[in-house]
Amino acid sequence: MFTKILIANRGEIACRVIRTARRLGIATVAVHSEADANARHVRLADEAVCIGAAAARESYLRGDRILEAARATGAQAIHPGYGFLSENEDFAEACAAAGMVFIGPPASAIRAMGSKSAAKALMAEAGVPLTPGYHGDRQEPDFLAERAAEIGYPVLIKASAGGGGKGMRRVDRPEDFAAALASCQREALNAFGDSHVLVEKYVLRPRHIEIQVFGDTLGGCVFLFERDCSVQRRHQKVLEEAPAPGMTPERRAAMGRAAVDAARAVGYVGAGTVEFIVQPDGAFYFMEMNTRLQVEHPVTEMITGLDLVEWQLRVAAGEPLPLTQDALAIDGHAIEARVYAEDADKGFLPSTGRLLHLAPPLEGPHVRVDTGVEQGDEITPHYDPMIAKLIVHDRDRPRALARLRAALAQYRIAGVTSNVEFLQRLVATPAFAQADLDTALIEREQALLFPAPQPVPDEVWALAALAELQREAAEAAAGDAASPWSVADGWRLNLAPERRLALRCGEQTLTVGAQPDAAGGWWLSIGGTRLQASGRLGPDGTLAARLGERRVQAAVVVSAERRQVFLDGRTWPVVRVARLQAGGRGDEHGGGLKAPMPGKVIALLATPGTVVEAGTPLLVMEAMKMEHTLTAPARGRLQAFRFAVGDQVSDGAELVNFAAEAAEAAGTGAAA
Repeated sequence: MFTKILIANRGEIACRVIRTARRLGIATVAVHSEADANARHVRLADEAVCIGAAAARESYLRGDRILEAARATGAQAIHPGYGFLSENEDFAEACAAAGMVFIGPPASAIRAMGSKSAAKALMAEAGVPLTPGYHGDRQEPDFLAERAAEIGYPVLIKASAGGGGKGMRRVDRPEDFAAALASCQREALNAFGDSHVLVEKYVLRPRHIEIQVFGDTLGGCVFLFERDCSVQRRHQKVLEEAPAPGMTPERRAAMGRAAVDAARAVGYVGAGTVEFIVQPDGAFYFMEMNTRLQVEHPVTEMITGLDLVEWQLRVAAGEPLPLTQDALAIDGHAIEARVYAEDADKGFLPSTGRLLHLAPPLEGPHVRVDTGVEQGDEITPHYDPMIAKLIVHDRDRPRALARLRAALAQYRIAGVTSNVEFLQRLVATPAFAQADLDTALIEREQALLFPAPQPVPDEVWALAALAELQREAAEAAAGDAASPWSVADGWRLNLAPERRLALRCGEQTLTVGAQPDAAGGWWLSIGGTRLQASGRLGPDGTLAARLGERRVQAAVVVSAERRQVFLDGRTWPVVRVARLQAGGRGDEHGGGLKAPMPGKVIALLATPGTVVEAGTPLLVMEAMKMEHTLTAPARGRLQAFRFAVGDQVSDGAELVNFAAEAAEAAGTGAAA
């Protein structure tokens, strides 16, 4: 076994490898960018080396600097995690040339599976079922459009080198093919350095089921059952579970044999995943092989009781697989939810900022949280915005699902927008609860997943007001008690004392009246309701409150100008409005189209001076390795672009000069 390894990655996977290595008595070296100088994986490792600037291409994608760090620190092996260089055959070869063990498959296997088109040809020879499509080398747009027409719409365009949903588009009509192809090729070139794509038949109502395989250097190869990863958005997984609901022993065995055949065909060593598209009738087709550990590997660990990172380390050290196929068994059911810093209500737009408050559910035998961040850390625009993976396990799917719902209700995040509430709605849909799964589940369940805004409950206004009053009282107690300015009791001449707090949540604004009661609490006036409230605000924002006859456990966390109210598993961003603030909401963005986050302009799609309809694509931004298309908010004239292709833009930057039709007709030239 190794005595010291280097982890060539960041985030939760780096933290995970460090924990397993420490348990095995192996010293660890973390590499990091300048942006990650104080990241959690850096703090956990025994040693750390800075390898470059924030941009991944200047740090985590610099194999030469990673190898320098490994040599300088005396590491014997390099664990690549997933993403970055984990599936880079050149890096694997460079490790071997440097006398360093690459904790992954041989470069030949990565190369064989690295090109989706070449991999499919290899799988055809091995007898693995394939999806109908074009997997060749010709890339002329007209030629690919002809192949799409022959295959029959809908089709799926996919980047040949890569995964994670990048460089992938479903196309339903011939007239949309050219634009989708160009977008896929741009995104693939940016993410993987290769614009090559393939075109396949899009299977209607498909399930995405993958098989975990493991090979050793002695010729052993097993499969550790399956994971259902059907619940996706933009071809990126949101929920994963094991075993796959409805899987029969016969189909599991057939898919397992196909996966092992695929692995053996390329001389596979280490952890890998063979991914299949499965039709409603159970027919399955090879999609791709990920030659690395997958993000969702914890659900496999939970149902097998195994540590797959430990298996990686042992196999890389030349040991045989710890277990044979007949010794492997499934115990219970596990589900993983990916907790991201993103705004689901705004097209899953990534959110950046500091994690001012981060309180995950308590871990135990049934609940596990894999994370690379802690409270106070920052989600930056440089890397994937994952906050954590929440994994639950129980003896069957209904019990595991109940665990997941309870754990999500306990998650509290402030400082960035998260997808926790979206996940709560997702796991509560009848389709997911009944295991009616396919890759279009999120699109099918739009009405349930994105409901119309509802009025803010009175309890939320009451908790926000109560927390403000408690906070003011604590500040006053810490100040000069003799000063009359420290007294915030709402005293009024010839009238009963009353405070008035102006609060806003979304589009709703309300003034809460607060009069002290004899017991040290408050009478709160909320609209036409009068409510007695009292409570104790903890230093972490927890609020044990009594609202009328109801006792509640909540939290009110200060997040910049917001007071995030956490109640019954939901979050409300409440803003305290200054009484003297004049006019409007005070935080509205005027002017034209603004950048929703930091990124780079990669395409201009309209001509300045032309009149465009509402929804017309105007420009494309790239941020966090994904493309975001900004569209016209109304019919009007695109007057000018403020940035050129290739320009970096900051969050909130005005991108275009745009005059809505009504404003233009009035001669104002105002931006929409």
